[in-house]
Amino acid sequence: MLFGCGQCYSVTQNEPLPESKTVFLTGAAGFIGSNFLRYMFDKYPHYNFIVLDAMTYAGNMENIPDYIKNSGRFEFIYDTVTNQEVVDACMKRADFVVHFAAESHVTRSLLNPRTFVDTDVMGTLTMLHSLVKHKNVQRFIHISTSEVYGTAETEPITDEHPLKPRSPYAAAKAGADRLVWAYYCTYNVPVVIIRPFNNYGPNQHLEKVIPRFITHAIKGKPLTVYGDGSAKRDWLHVLDTCEGLDKALHVENFESIKGQVINLGTGVSTSVREIADIITQEFGMTSDGIVNQQDR
Repeated sequence: MLFGCGQCYSVTQNEPLPESKTVFLTGAAGFIGSNFLRYMFDKYPHYNFIVLDAMTYAGNMENIPDYIKNSGRFEFIYDTVTNQEVVDACMKRADFVVHFAAESHVTRSLLNPRTFVDTDVMGTLTMLHSLVKHKNVQRFIHISTSEVYGTAETEPITDEHPLKPRSPYAAAKAGADRLVWAYYCTYNVPVVIIRPFNNYGPNQHLEKVIPRFITHAIKGKPLTVYGDGSAKRDWLHVLDTCEGLDKALHVENFESIKGQVINLGTGVSTSVREIADIITQEFGMTSDGIVNQQDR
């Protein structure tokens, strides 16, 4: 048997130590990335982690627990994914790569679309250029989003659904996706594109819809719903996303998913208005606790 205690192990005779891996994570001071870092760190005590993060509005070092920071298995680099030299230095040491780094808010992308193109498209291009040079990387997971599909033409949305992004953010992510696909076709790099649906959970920025609803309810303020609230989403807890990404990284036959697009969701759609109703009920608020605002 194997007993893990940080980097110390007790192993029965003839039983090998688990294979150590170095995992390079971009954007792991953000919401999904920080949850995935913690999930992986706790599950794989023989893995080491390199995190590259530019610490934009969604990045927060408090999202990363002290026991990880002080473990000796964690290295943090404060820089952008568009810095080729820094990306190369990280990539050449990595066995696994999960690329979370992105600007990721629809409304912000309307105000400053160039930042989204720089980070989401050019940053992904930098990562792919480095991936081609460094053959040591065994698996590269590109984190996309269901936003690239736009408004659903079929339900459920499959990974064959046409890409019809409806915001600069979604368009930038769609562009990054196509770059990943192009590099796979050209260089046969070990990539998989994962498109999670609407995540929620710990460390999420307060401007996102569920934490915004909850914080308003805590303060006794009305919950603002854009439009009539009928827009439906597939809401996915972030720890379910972490489990899905873990499975993609560790699938026994990686060739079976190499180059593929994989949707990550529950298959159940719930409207924004229903989410607002659930939260107001939980907080004992009356029906006038929800107000409607013109759709974006």
